Parts: sequence; structure tokens; C-alpha cells
Amino acid sequence: MTTTLITGANKGLGFETARQLLEAGHTVYLGSRDAERGRLAAAQLGARSIQLDITDDASVLAAAKAIEADGGLDVLINNAGVEERGAANAVIGPADVTADLMRETFETNVFGTVRVLHAFLPLLARSAAPVVVNLSSGLASLTRVAGIPAHVYPGVAYPASKTAVNMVTVQYAKAFPNMRINAVEPGFTKTDLNGNTGIQTVEQGAEIIVRMAQVGPDGPTGGYFDAEGTLPW
Repeated sequence: MTTTLITGANKGLGFETARQLLEAGHTVYLGSRDAERGRLAAAQLGARSIQLDITDDASVLAAAKAIEADGGLDVLINNAGVEERGAANAVIGPADVTADLMRETFETNVFGTVRVLHAFLPLLARSAAPVVVNLSSGLASLTRVAGIPAHVYPGVAYPASKTAVNMVTVQYAKAFPNMRINAVEPGFTKTDLNGNTGIQTVEQGAEIIVRMAQVGPDGPTGGYFDAEGTLPW
């Protein structure tokens, strides 16, 4: 039985990923910052709920201890994330980006991912087939973003944070060659993260997450993928 933890999973892509992996036979811990929302979502799916705020050391360590006591972990999906948006759900562009906004975005998307990795790596190391999936974005690709007009996506903090997640992914994959550690781009999916402005469903967006959560020991590691294949850095 494969045991999987998904952060930020009480709604959106995390929730749908949990649903699909449960159907595939995984035991799923549904991580949620709000314990009650997490409990309700887990009950709806038949998953296990666990309170987990990736910006809080004590919360992450408590979750790691609880999952360790229950038997351990095989797959970690770092799904929780934030995006900077202002009035009328508009993306905050360069002229209005502040250091505080950058810090807030990085606190969740980058530091939170590292915080969770640090806490759960010892559990993953005991698994026969450990896997880590880090949620990235197509906006993390320097190659892609350099080629699109500024008005298409003017944000700074979110793409910068996800580019950092890509680097984190590469370096951890090299450091832990027995683990399959990859970054994925789910696509522009309709979720609360983007004010439901996305153009595809959560079922479509979760496909690459679910696929990479189930790679075997001979599967890729240190890569950056969307549903169509490998993405340019």
C-alpha cells in the first residue's frame, strides 16, 4: 500500500489529486491549514485528514510525527501555494510589487516547500520507492516567460517563487538519487488560487500530478513536466 501526503488538499488541485490517487489505491493524507475544512474534505473522499500549515514549523513537525507514528510515507506532493492578486482579482505587476509581497509569496511557495521536505525526508528515506512531486508552473520557465508579452502575465512574485521551486527540485533530486523528485506544471486550472479564471478543469490539471506521483524507481527525477512532456527551464 502506497501512503501519500498532499499539502493544501482540502480544495482545488490538491483535493482532486487526492481523489484520483485514492481511486488508484493509495492511502492519502489530506493536509490542510484549517483542521475542520481538512476533516470535512477528507471525510468526503475517504482520506485521512491532517492539520498542516506549511508556513509553521510546529505544525509541519507535528504532522511528520503523526504520519511516522501511523507507519510512514512513500509519496509527498507539495501542492500548497499562493499567488499575489489585488483588486478585482488582478495580478499585481512590477510597479506595485514590494519586498514584503515577495517575502510573503516565497514564505509559502519556497520556504514552505523546503520546510515540508526537511521534515519528511527521513520518512521518505525509509520507503522502498519514495517520490516527491513539487507543484511548479509554466510561468516558472525562464525560456517560456521571456517569449511572452508583458501584459499576458505581469506578475513577479509568483513566477519567481516557482522558478525557485524548480531549482529546489533539481538540487534535492541530485542529493537524493534514490528518490524520484520532480516539478510539475498542471496548466492554467480553474481554482481559487487564480480566482477561478483558469481554462481547464481540476481533473485535467491533476493528471500530471497523479502521473508523476506514481513513477517507479526507474522513472525520471530532477525534471520539469506538464501533461505533454518535458518543459524548458
